[in-house]
Amino acid sequence: MEIDLEKPELKVVLPGDPINVTKKENIKLGPGLTQTQDSIICIKAGILNHTSVKNKWWVENNQRRYIPAEKESVIGTVTYKGGEFYRLDIGSAHQAILPILAFENANKKNRPNLNIGSLIYARISLANKDMEPELTCVNPESNKADGYGELKGGFVIKCSLRYCRRFFSGEIELISLLELLQKKKDFEMAIGMNGRIWITSTSIKDTIFCCNVIKGAENLNCSDINKVANSLGI
Repeated sequence: MEIDLEKPELKVVLPGDPINVTKKENIKLGPGLTQTQDSIICIKAGILNHTSVKNKWWVENNQRRYIPAEKESVIGTVTYKGGEFYRLDIGSAHQAILPILAFENANKKNRPNLNIGSLIYARISLANKDMEPELTCVNPESNKADGYGELKGGFVIKCSLRYCRRFFSGEIELISLLELLQKKKDFEMAIGMNGRIWITSTSIKDTIFCCNVIKGAENLNCSDINKVANSLGI
């Protein structure tokens, strides 16, 4: 089945479907797609998505197992502490490796001292199906942390991978919900593409409130998200 992507309506694709992309210049393939020679093939079932801003294509579905992809931000838990690297659970088939020098201004004498169970917000720097994914806490564009690093305090909620991608896609309703919530509660959050969202606020009560609001909007469509905000008195 060949997919005509010039039409705006949603397209359901299955593994093995060839994707007909007319403009292949600077194309970026996201989860669910792979390139073999000159052809682009779908490797999982879902809805084909495309953004013309960066000419990116990906397949969106409700899979539970996270498949690491380069340049994606994830939230992981430290499970192993070694002399040269840490191992983190990011919800994928294999644990990820975080080198001890993969932090801003880190060296052998000046490096973060993470413990087992620490939460880390990191960026995937290397992802290969035959290798363990590798993480970094430095933004390569600025050589700064830019929010990456250890997440202290707060609470982590688990949600679907699709829900996290909706935040990164700039969905207007979700962004508006966060803006309204920010006016009522002073909170911070970090969103991982691996289905984890970290939230912290000035008190435990406010943190729980923010978690309930954000978690409650997961299974709602765009038109109902604003109703959630109104029902909670935001």
